[in-house]
Formats: sequence, C-alpha cells, structure tokens
Amino acid sequence: MTDHPVLSLEHVGLRIGGARILNDVSLDVPAGEMLGVIGPNGAGKTTLFNVVSGIIRPTEGRVLLDGQDVSHVAIHHRAAAGLGRTFQTSSLFQALSVVENVRMVAQAHAGGATSVFRTPRRTDAATTRALETLAEVGLEHRADAVASGLSHGEKRKLEIAMLIAMEPKVILLDEPMAGVGSADVPALTEVIRGLHRGGRTVLMVEHHMEVVLGLVDRVAVMHHGELLAVDTPEAVMANPAVQSAYLGEAV
Repeated sequence: MTDHPVLSLEHVGLRIGGARILNDVSLDVPAGEMLGVIGPNGAGKTTLFNVVSGIIRPTEGRVLLDGQDVSHVAIHHRAAAGLGRTFQTSSLFQALSVVENVRMVAQAHAGGATSVFRTPRRTDAATTRALETLAEVGLEHRADAVASGLSHGEKRKLEIAMLIAMEPKVILLDEPMAGVGSADVPALTEVIRGLHRGGRTVLMVEHHMEVVLGLVDRVAVMHHGELLAVDTPEAVMANPAVQSAYLGEAV
C-alpha cells in the first residue's frame, strides 16, 4: 500500500428530488488498500458505489480515479480507466462455460473482438489469461463447466475472476457474500484476501461483519448518507458514534 490515493471522493453529494441521499462524503483511498464500507440498512453504501462506478452522477463534489475527474464520465469509460465492480446479483453469461466468461473479458480488455459463438482455443492468448485468472480464484478445475451450473459461491468467484481479467486499478465488491452459503464463505473470503495480497485496491460493502473486520485495512462507516467514521477496524468498532448508529442492528 502507498500513500498515493488511487480513488478520491471530494465533498460528494447526491440529491434526488427534494431528498438528500449522500451528503459531503470525502475519502481518499491509497493504492493497495482494502477498505470496508459498512453501515446500517439505508445508510447509503450501495448508492455511494453507484456514484463511484457511474451508475448515478453526483449532484455535488467530485470522484477522482488516479487523479482523473470521472464524476460525469460514462460507466464504460470508467471501466477503461481502471474501475471494476461486482453487484449484489449475479451478472454472468449463464449459458457459457466458466472459461468463456473470463476469456471474453480478457479479450475485450486486450482490445480484441469478443465472440460468444466459438469455443476458445487453449492456445489463444486471452484463453491462457482466463485460465491463469481462474487458477487465482481456485476455479481452474471448473473451466469447462457451464456457468449456470456453478454454486452461488463459485459464481461469486467467477465474477471476481472476470474483474481480475480487466486488470482494474480499483475493485468495488458490493456484498460479495450475499446469498452465499456458510460453507462457501471461508473459500470466498480467501479469494478476496488474495486480491489484497496481490496489491490491488479493493473497496467492499458487506454486512458480514466478521468477514469485513478480518480482511480490511480500514473501515468507512456510512450513516444517513454521511461518512460517520474512517479508521482501523479496532478503532471503528470502539467508536461510541458507530455503536450508537448500529443500535438495534447486529454489529
């Protein structure tokens, strides 16, 4: 991890109609950091990810990716600039094989045309990259399986493999444990820990507190659309304001 912020939020705000959804959110994320974003239901966590990834444009403030203002840049341009994201619901090509899902992303990232109508050749550079990526997330043995036949935990791993194939500067994981059976949580946690060990910058929204606190360098706490606290996991969980925000919810 370095002191250079690869992602910066500067006084980010969002108004929809008369409602203020996000209010004056400022945050610097150094390259190589893993940051957990937590908060009670309705705190604005996923909305913040939507603003960072370009699904929603902020009405106030700026989003900077590696120093470049991307506040009003289209989603695909942000992806090209190095921003990758998973969603709470699966976004796979369900009818294709595991390796084809990743191969298409690797081929697109390399600037080549993508095709869902051909079986990938194992000598193909994009397929080689796809197989390497699958090995990184522990899915190499499932390369030829159809994506729809994977368990939910395996689908999450595949989504992460597709992100890795994009070689992003910043990865946003939106509730990666959502819908994952308890038996699959440890293996998926190790995959996410591997992203961090590889020097990637990761922001993660997650309700499984034991997962978040065991993975991240810092925790950012959202409450009523505002950033309540940003600190180490130990300091955040000892913060009286954070404890008060979570009253009535499991921490």
